[in-house]
Amino acid sequence: MYAFFSASAVMALCLMASVSLAEESAHDTRLDSPKGAVLLRISGHVTKQNAVGEAQLDHTMLTALPQHSFSTSTPWTEGVSEYTGPLMRDLLDYVGAQGESVRVMALNDYEAEIPLSDFGDYDVILALERDGREMPIREYGPLWVLYPFDQDETLLSERMRFRAVWQVMHIDVL
Repeated sequence: MYAFFSASAVMALCLMASVSLAEESAHDTRLDSPKGAVLLRISGHVTKQNAVGEAQLDHTMLTALPQHSFSTSTPWTEGVSEYTGPLMRDLLDYVGAQGESVRVMALNDYEAEIPLSDFGDYDVILALERDGREMPIREYGPLWVLYPFDQDETLLSERMRFRAVWQVMHIDVL
């Protein structure tokens, strides 16, 4: 037996398939909503969002990303400590960042513009922990854009130090 479909039936099937693919594609650009307090907002040129015009991330979402650790001294702390958090390049990939740089903003209104190339050239992390503990605000936390200063002497320049923003609350992808 042969089954014959009318042109309108075939068009309806094609339309249903394309709507289904569009819904899947739209789903891929939507991040889960944070369940806890929002620690970080990422706005600007991001393709994956969970709020109007931005991605909002809580502690659980940030720690669910692959974690990276390094030991380094900093110009602002004593001795060498181990810092842990997601690589900035992984975080920006997670939210679908598409730009040339980011503007990182701190709780005290300090801002620094960082070229995205830094995150490919160096293992820059968004530190969530120092020596295995979450960092309180008074100790540069809860989030700190941190370069592995002891791994490359070029990172010890003033220009690079100004890019190590602590008490991060917002990243704008430019």
